[in-house]
Amino acid sequence: MYRLAPALRHYDWGSTTAIPELLGESADGSAVAEAWFGAHAHGSSLVVPHTDEASDGPDGRETWPTLADVVARDPRLLLGEDVVERFGAELPFLLKLVAPVSPLSLQVHPSLEQAAVGWVREERSGVPAAADHRTYRDTNHKPEMLYALTTFEALSGFRTPRRAAEILDGLGTPLITSTIERLRYGHSAQGVRSAFEYVLLGARDRDADVGVAVERIAARLESGTSPSEHADTIALRIAREHPGDRGILASLLLNPVTLRPGEAMFVPAGAVHAYIAGLGVEVMASSDNVVRAAMTSKHRDARALLDIVDVRPAPPIRLAPEHARSGVEVFYAPVEDFELAVLTVDERPVEIDGGGPRIVLAIEGDLELCLGDVVERLPRGAAVFLADGEDPVVRGHGRLVRAGVP
Repeated sequence: MYRLAPALRHYDWGSTTAIPELLGESADGSAVAEAWFGAHAHGSSLVVPHTDEASDGPDGRETWPTLADVVARDPRLLLGEDVVERFGAELPFLLKLVAPVSPLSLQVHPSLEQAAVGWVREERSGVPAAADHRTYRDTNHKPEMLYALTTFEALSGFRTPRRAAEILDGLGTPLITSTIERLRYGHSAQGVRSAFEYVLLGARDRDADVGVAVERIAARLESGTSPSEHADTIALRIAREHPGDRGILASLLLNPVTLRPGEAMFVPAGAVHAYIAGLGVEVMASSDNVVRAAMTSKHRDARALLDIVDVRPAPPIRLAPEHARSGVEVFYAPVEDFELAVLTVDERPVEIDGGGPRIVLAIEGDLELCLGDVVERLPRGAAVFLADGEDPVVRGHGRLVRAGVP
């Protein structure tokens, strides 16, 4: 077992309090958008030494090894033969805490093939790996699952053209009118693609229409005539953070999602989405590939997004857990890279099984992991990496999540 310290990401859309409070740390006023628990090259967790092994460095962390370094020393021992044969000598998943208080970018994650092609293209073009205008940071796909710890608002996937037209109807600008016409073109996916592309890239002389549409959205909410109060509220929230952004109108083409605590959603490669607000646990393939088109100050590449987006109208993919045994619920995603289990411990100890490499993160209560004679306290916010073959028992009172490989 290895105790982990997360790699923190201080993006401006993050909460100043949610993640520090869960980790049991003092908030310093800076935004903490994400906490990464994993071994990704662009943000590996640190392995916390035992007290008698602590560094004499100025902040105690300068000489701590990264989880990526530890795994690289003996991947077959730590990951297991099966995982190495399937995924290579690297941890195939990444576990995160994510805490938006303002909308994230409108984005899509690539498939394996798209990521490989995009990465090679940028490498050959000489785009530095860490450049702000780089789109493909690695060659992996990035399907992901979000498990809500609080009420979590998001957008995911396209509405049907009929419903999207109903939402847009009455906003009455030339830009909107042309978008509705495109929604009615051909079969449903063709109409969605045409409308989405037009909203993002078309009629640049009509940018002022976005502000007019926002005023009309606010007016219909105020008058009680909104065809979707949920969609209009999200659009106005985006408008406050990104005034004039085409993503405001694009959001009306998408499905709004509200996850209650304990609910989960899967986002496959190609699915357009944006997180709006809340606190959740994410588990994903170990990748940092994000193709953005709107609602961000980061690098945008709407054309690249349109090349890989899945435009088929479909509802969000909500996942129901399988009750594996008493106190254990498992959310299975339709990918081979990861699964997420939620363990509730009360009167009886619960074994953390599953095989292969796993990361456990305490989200509630005060727990202990017991592996032979080794006992590791696991208060809320603490995380531990478990190597293949390590199946500790957890006891105490609380809940934890366990990310692993199916």
